[in-house]
Amino acid sequence: MAPPRVTEPALLFVRRILSLASLVLLAAGTSGCAGYHLGPAKPAAMAQVRTLAVPAFKNNTLEPRLEVLFANVLIKQLQQDGTYHVVSEKDADAVVLCTVDKLDRQPARSVRNNASKGILADFYQTSEFTLDLVLKVDVQEKSTGKSVFKREVRGTSSFFVSSSNPLTADVNRDERQAISQAAEDASVRLTSYLSEGW
Repeated sequence: MAPPRVTEPALLFVRRILSLASLVLLAAGTSGCAGYHLGPAKPAAMAQVRTLAVPAFKNNTLEPRLEVLFANVLIKQLQQDGTYHVVSEKDADAVVLCTVDKLDRQPARSVRNNASKGILADFYQTSEFTLDLVLKVDVQEKSTGKSVFKREVRGTSSFFVSSSNPLTADVNRDERQAISQAAEDASVRLTSYLSEGW
């Protein structure tokens, strides 16, 4: 027995149905994206800015050597985000001027220390600290010097004291490691403000 023969009008009808179904699926698939566009959604003030320069930060705290550390962390975050190209100051559309305005260490958790550790006093020792950082940021157009973005940005981190013995604990070394984390937290927030407006 021979298979049934498909006629030319039936084949044309199937092709039209498949074409119509494809168009309906394409329209349904793209209509959900109405109003959206690819790429960054910069704040209005930063709409014309494509390239940024990040010079070394100013430091108003007593903590030494923060200027370059913080600038490098911000540059890395801006490059990771990709909304702006980081270039030298002479090639930039805008310059990000930052000042480390405040760096505070506050006790977060304490433990009771007693004579069992070879110390003849009974006292409470801080075992965890919170580090709060405040940056003052001013983004200025390179050509006019006009401020297009001004904001105070905060960063936080916490750290544990590496030794439970107060005679051998090095809080400053532990704090130094936490400063990098606070700088990274502030840089993530600043990059979000610059690239998305929030």
